[in-house]
Amino acid sequence: MPRHKLLRRAVADYSQRLRRSIQLVFLALNIWIGVEFLLWVRYFETGGHSLRVARPAGVEGWLPIGSLMNLKLLLFSGSIPRIHPAGLFLLIAFLAASLLFRKAFCGWLCPVGTVSEYLWRLGRSTFGKNFRLPRKLDIPLRGLKYLLLGFFLAVIAAMPVAALHQFLEGPFGIIDDVKMLNFFRDLTIVGGVVLAVLIVASVFVQNFWCRYLCPYGALMGIVSLASPLRIRRNAELCIDCAKCSRVCPSALPVDKLVTIRSAECLGCMQCVAACPAENALFLSAPRAKRAPAWCVAAGIAVLFFGIYAGARITGHWSTNLPDSVYFHLVPRAAEFDHGW
Repeated sequence: MPRHKLLRRAVADYSQRLRRSIQLVFLALNIWIGVEFLLWVRYFETGGHSLRVARPAGVEGWLPIGSLMNLKLLLFSGSIPRIHPAGLFLLIAFLAASLLFRKAFCGWLCPVGTVSEYLWRLGRSTFGKNFRLPRKLDIPLRGLKYLLLGFFLAVIAAMPVAALHQFLEGPFGIIDDVKMLNFFRDLTIVGGVVLAVLIVASVFVQNFWCRYLCPYGALMGIVSLASPLRIRRNAELCIDCAKCSRVCPSALPVDKLVTIRSAECLGCMQCVAACPAENALFLSAPRAKRAPAWCVAAGIAVLFFGIYAGARITGHWSTNLPDSVYFHLVPRAAEFDHGW
């Protein structure tokens, strides 16, 4: 009998239960924000004849391009923008989480990543396996998200600060969140087909969107390269069962490496949870100290709620515009098709 079948961990691993709990809480939070935002938009579309709710500033977390623009304004002007400031602070929080805890936004928080994970798990339970694209196809496809990120960063970098400010304070910049909502409410046939293809692909291929197409994930991955945390493998304790590599959602060869430095590593710790050999695989902090899952969860929570609280206390969380602006712009959102 292979000796790895005889192994049992002395202490049960709880990292995935903790991670999935955080994922589901954050997914529920985003669903609540989405419903509240829809009600807010309907209030102005109906001329004030429907339920009035406060605008949920958290919706700006779904506007990464606008948040990157605001980040440039902050860096070059030294002032916090008044339009969609919550998106800026959420971006800072997610970047900080990736810097400190690997690609933690993608592996622990992102609602799209959470849905994607449950889709490939559905595919695995239904069809018995997920598929991995051939290496010759996988590597160039992974580069697509970095090309998309490079395109967006180049466009933003090329825009003068004055032009960025004018765009963000113009009609399109003010209601770009409404435009985003309307894209899904008025989904075209082409858009529906693309969305359906992405969903089906995510059932068969682990994290298809995240792995190949998400520029936001590409940004988090690049930042995560500077993280002090690494998945480390103790070669002396490793029993070469390769369970870690089989469960890795990023298809990294964990069982062949001593330290995982890849920008594709989500910091999800699924490989650590799957390892049957005590202490053979672990998340390592500086000076080879072990970083348990609760430290990652607590660190993410402190960053997220700390930055949120700081923005609220200093009055830089909400976009404070009079209702008259929204009564004028929200019903006419379809007219603003050219934001640049």
